[in-house]
Amino acid sequence: MSSVTVTDVGEAIAGSSAAEIADSVRSLVDEGRLSPGDPLPPVRALADRLGVNRNTVVAAYRLLGQAGTVVTLGRGGTRIATPAPLPAEGFAQDSVLRDVGDGNPDPARIPDLSAALSSLAGRPVLYGEPVIDPELERWAREWLTPDVPDAAATRLTITGGAVDAMERLLAQALVRDDAVALEDPVFLSAMRTVRLGGYRPVPVAVDAEGMTVEGLRAALGQGVRAVICTPRAHNPTGASLSERRAAELRAVLADHPNVLVIVDDHYSFLTRRPYHSIVGPQHRRWALIRSVSKFLGPDMCLAVTATDAETADRLALHFSPGSTWVSHILQRLTVALVRDPEVMAAVDRAGDHYLARNTAFAELLSAHGVACTAGDGLSVWVDVGAPARAVAEQLMRRGWLARTGDEFVLADPAASRCLRLTVHTLSDADAERLAADVAASARAAAS
Repeated sequence: MSSVTVTDVGEAIAGSSAAEIADSVRSLVDEGRLSPGDPLPPVRALADRLGVNRNTVVAAYRLLGQAGTVVTLGRGGTRIATPAPLPAEGFAQDSVLRDVGDGNPDPARIPDLSAALSSLAGRPVLYGEPVIDPELERWAREWLTPDVPDAAATRLTITGGAVDAMERLLAQALVRDDAVALEDPVFLSAMRTVRLGGYRPVPVAVDAEGMTVEGLRAALGQGVRAVICTPRAHNPTGASLSERRAAELRAVLADHPNVLVIVDDHYSFLTRRPYHSIVGPQHRRWALIRSVSKFLGPDMCLAVTATDAETADRLALHFSPGSTWVSHILQRLTVALVRDPEVMAAVDRAGDHYLARNTAFAELLSAHGVACTAGDGLSVWVDVGAPARAVAEQLMRRGWLARTGDEFVLADPAASRCLRLTVHTLSDADAERLAADVAASARAAAS
């Protein structure tokens, strides 16, 4: 039990605004003067000592709660939270169960790198060279500029993957406690990046056409400084923006041209859906990220980010040739692969495969009484009509390891009824067995 008393904590907290009070508590945590389980003073007591309105302390505690710094325990008061591990993508280690929750591409459909690697030769890359390999920049412009608001003014940045780009984009534009609009259910890596950066996630609901207009409008009304949107193959739901929805979102964002809009088009070459931009021609702060990890393999940690000039200049400050640049060997390997017609034909077949397998599995589920429509992406999002954790427990008894929707949720209670299932590596027989087991598990959980 902690030896720190409410009086000790109350004497140490300072500030006259909600942000200052919250920052003071954070500093005490950072300095080790407050630990998980330590109590914070009651709202009235702290307000009286600081000489502020009680609503100011309420707002400060709300900020701390949203950031995961404190937890409110009813009559147990408000206490410093115990950091909980944030869920991450990937397969489960050392599990004897068949893992259908990993979200991975099919290893058999990741291009063989050996031929391209053997072809890489030439002079060494030295300090002071361009951060972006010239040949990669030429290809990247072909890839991205047709989908940006102003191709002539667009600047390119190379990062170590989409999450690296996201982290750097937020860091150059935001400060701690700034609000960021995230799709709900949320891409796990986006949620981790926002929470670990000390920003406040604001949920924006997602439906079959992607990010909702009402949700975005409400988030902007709460003062978000950045918006992260997945235009195609939203993870986990598989939703893609329709042309109509993208136009509606552009119209909402037109009144907020200085909000940073980050578009994470992670599924690019694998999707069969057209790209529809939410960034209008007059928007000032924007970024379009496309990585190669989904179609060339997760270990190919490279993403191209197209941005407005001001954002590019700020991002450039975060890179130093020789220390934080992206390896030119990796850049040249990427070029060799994407310029190879046979490799890209295989990538195209992989996209067809993922869509076909997901669609077939959704049809199997529907035949077993679990209504499901496959979206785009590497997994299927299934509303099982019962608490997903209970369904997942039933599936474990049948030999399956599934991923529950509550790992992806910010505020949407419907996600707690959903499973995300990665099924594209299953044989026809295993897919049929899994569909039957999901239906049986849902019935057992609901009874």
